[in-house]
Amino acid sequence: MPAPRDRRTERYAATRREILDAAWDLVRANGLGSLAMRDLGARVGMRAQSLYAYFPSKFAIYDAMFAESNRELLRRVSGMASVRDPIKALRERARIFLVFCVEEPGRFQLLFQRTIPGFEPSPEAYAPAMDALESAADAIRACGISDARAIDMWTAINSGLAAQQTSNDPGGDRWVRLADEATEMFLAHYAPARKRKA
Repeated sequence: MPAPRDRRTERYAATRREILDAAWDLVRANGLGSLAMRDLGARVGMRAQSLYAYFPSKFAIYDAMFAESNRELLRRVSGMASVRDPIKALRERARIFLVFCVEEPGRFQLLFQRTIPGFEPSPEAYAPAMDALESAADAIRACGISDARAIDMWTAINSGLAAQQTSNDPGGDRWVRLADEATEMFLAHYAPARKRKA
């Protein structure tokens, strides 16, 4: 006999999902910092106070959004297992990251720009971000780069391109198109076999 369904838990999870989906809709429409519990409650047909049965605070909603966004980024870069050449994989990783960032500016702000005063992700929400960073570090090491500073440089280059794109050419690709060139510059500086002879 199959185990009986826990319908109460299912309804609770479905309502949390509905609230998060509505939160993303409001962020897309009005910006990350404009998320208000009253508007969110109205969007899902609840009083604002009732939302606290599902999320204890607005920061808890941001925390859940932070966690699921990093899981999505990790899912996308994890799909690159079929790219065997490490240089091609690094180029593709940069493109995937930039597309991920610019397709949802509010998500980019939440993950990489500390737009919400006082918000700090919980350790549980931050864990997939660390997994994504370690995945990038593995990709860099696969290119023969062992300099610890290289990971910081890689994140600075790519988040910088994403910031320029979302700020100065939203909906375009002016900075996204620089991904391959930026990757080549990074490799020329850090990859031992590719450095110019002194």
